[in-house]
Amino acid sequence: QVQLVESGGGLVQAGGSLRLSCAASGRTFAGYTRAWFRQAPGKEREFVAAISWTGGSTAYANSVKGRFTISRDNAKNTVYLQMNSLKPEDTAVYYCAAGPLLRQVVSGYDYWGQGTQVTVSS
Repeated sequence: QVQLVESGGGLVQAGGSLRLSCAASGRTFAGYTRAWFRQAPGKEREFVAAISWTGGSTAYANSVKGRFTISRDNAKNTVYLQMNSLKPEDTAVYYCAAGPLLRQVVSGYDYWGQGTQVTVSS
């Protein structure tokens, strides 16, 4: 059974930092892009960041550029999202995903985690 399990979410004050992790099990996702999306209440799920299998290519939403960093450890089958200088508007459920290509749309990903809540207080 393929699973993506997120961890590291929580409550943080504005300006603070969090590090999300997404561990995969059931398959290696060799060659797959790994990504993070988020969904705030009443809004559609939106792209946050993505990283290619080798780590040589990354992409970020404009709203998080310069504040968030995506990375991966293929030996651990895990992807990370380091979030710095957090803002209240970053509050959302964060989902990790895996797909064959580096794309910035929900439809580009075949596997999804259950999500982890990130809440940033002002």
